[in-house]
Amino acid sequence: MLRTDWTRAEIRALFDLPFTELVFRAAQVHRAHQAADEVQLCTLVSIKTGGCPEDCGYCSQSAHHGSGLKAEKLMDVNSVLSAAAEAKAAGSQRFCMGAAWRSPKERDMPKVVAMIEGVKAMGLETCMTLGMLDEGQAKTLADAGLDYYNHNLDSSPEYYEQVTSTRTYQDRLDTLENVRNAGVSVCCGGIVGMGETREDRIGFVHALATLPRHPESVTVNALVPIRGTPLGDMLADTPMARVDDIEFVRVVAAARICCPMSMVRLSAGRESMSEAAQALCFMAGANSIFTGDKLLTTGNAGDSADAALFAKLGLRAMEGEEPMRVAAE
Repeated sequence: MLRTDWTRAEIRALFDLPFTELVFRAAQVHRAHQAADEVQLCTLVSIKTGGCPEDCGYCSQSAHHGSGLKAEKLMDVNSVLSAAAEAKAAGSQRFCMGAAWRSPKERDMPKVVAMIEGVKAMGLETCMTLGMLDEGQAKTLADAGLDYYNHNLDSSPEYYEQVTSTRTYQDRLDTLENVRNAGVSVCCGGIVGMGETREDRIGFVHALATLPRHPESVTVNALVPIRGTPLGDMLADTPMARVDDIEFVRVVAAARICCPMSMVRLSAGRESMSEAAQALCFMAGANSIFTGDKLLTTGNAGDSADAALFAKLGLRAMEGEEPMRVAAE
């Protein structure tokens, strides 16, 4: 039986373990529930870039920041389907679509529905991240056949107000509940390296592990500092504030132990990690990555680099399978 009653003290004890012991325990949990040599390949595409009214301190797409990113309109459906076909040809199992919105407007929903239906028709898992959803919007996406909805908690409840002022932690939890109630699987994680403390990282894992149901996918991002964003400027000027690879792996390992059935995905920031650091993440239970050359607006390792790394480590891409559906509650 999966636990959703983890305490912060228990998770703190995991972080305090000797590093090799923590990775060993995470590897045991991974092998008990999933194939340790398989990694799911996912592709993420920005279907609506820039101009977001939120003020998230890490995000170049916020209209509040001076990152120089130009706001664009929602992509047309055919362009999105073309990108999905390329992703499938490159071996991706899941196609994720992200829009820089606080929440989708009703006028955009028909296009969004058409994207979901078109991508599903290709045999790909579908995932979207469109900001906050009300109950009706979540049901619309579910009726279109959406498999996963991404909505990150970003950090601990205590640190969240340092990340953004335009929404609350409860806003995030409400959207996750609406998604769950509509019967769509949840993709949820956060960002490591935003100036938070280890206690905040413990609180972040605790928040995920004590949701009523664990996310089917847990994303672990390393902050990519972008000039013109508050957090990007802070870390660019004080590089020693960045979290080191060992601490990042600890977060991955703790997430794997506390959410044993979830896909744990290495997301943003992987392009700056060494092969050794990525190998440690896979040892600690990460079994999903974003592949391709770009993640929304930031760089990524690229298909050829990932193929070479997989060959070196003896890993293989996960075979496509029927997406898991969640009964509406």
